[in-house]
Amino acid sequence: MTCCVIGGTGFIGRVVVQQLVAGGREVRVIGRREQRPASLDEKASYLSGDYGDKAFLERALSGVDEIIDLAYSTVPKSSFEDPIHDITTNLPQAVNLFQVVSERKNIRKLVVVSSGGTVYGPALAIPITEDHPTNPISPYGITKLAVEKYALMYHRLFNLPVSIVRPSNAYGEGQLPYRGQGFIATAIASILNGDAVTVFGGDQIIRDYIHVADVADGIVATLESGRPGAFYNLGSGSGLTTNQVLSFIAALAHQIDKSVAVEAKPLRAFDVPANILDCTRIQADTGWRTKISFAEGLDRVWQEFLVGHSQPRTN
Repeated sequence: MTCCVIGGTGFIGRVVVQQLVAGGREVRVIGRREQRPASLDEKASYLSGDYGDKAFLERALSGVDEIIDLAYSTVPKSSFEDPIHDITTNLPQAVNLFQVVSERKNIRKLVVVSSGGTVYGPALAIPITEDHPTNPISPYGITKLAVEKYALMYHRLFNLPVSIVRPSNAYGEGQLPYRGQGFIATAIASILNGDAVTVFGGDQIIRDYIHVADVADGIVATLESGRPGAFYNLGSGSGLTTNQVLSFIAALAHQIDKSVAVEAKPLRAFDVPANILDCTRIQADTGWRTKISFAEGLDRVWQEFLVGHSQPRTN
């Protein structure tokens, strides 16, 4: 079985690739970098190119049985800075993928990775099920939802064998700080670099944090057992306030005599107060469960930063 992972060199993608390789699949990765990333699993092949280019994509998918689409060129912060760029660098490429795959009859499954943290918008009830209204309040969430809608259209009209996963707030080893996404990595790097940690909303913000290995497990489980046309939440099912997360990190910092300075800022207009996902559907359909507790996952990230993997501030 050959699986093509589009965007397989990113934070979540690299772990997905590792799990696919460990499971015995032949893995082909499509990425934007000209050179093969050193962090990519050595057993995976690598192709550099634009998956929005139909001719390239058709060549890249030759002999492929399954596809996982993790590619996305923006993060929530950058989507606000340039909403037009958010649309033009993500939506046409995804639609091109759906068009090409719908014309091929040998693809067993396509998994599209969306966003459980942004597509729902302000929660009407907690935890959030997949049937909750989708009213995103960020350009990033709106474009993610548009990708989902196109995927579902191709499923209904052309029998595209697509399943969609909506992860909550992923964290874990290898996540880069100061990228406008990933509070945990940025907070740890800030503390170790002697900088203040910027906290928006404090106890007003509640998020569902899930370790990247559990996210990858859920994506692979959906690839293997998810129903075509179905949406699946991926989360821990519980929530932590931003201040609670910072308290966990501060306890680790105090063990090495690091002080924690906080720059408290008010809740922003585009921050939904609470986001906790109900994952009953994926548990029932695939048997997937989270394996890594927040305390264990946070300790893993902390230890990685301690041994020299923290990154300098880039913006």
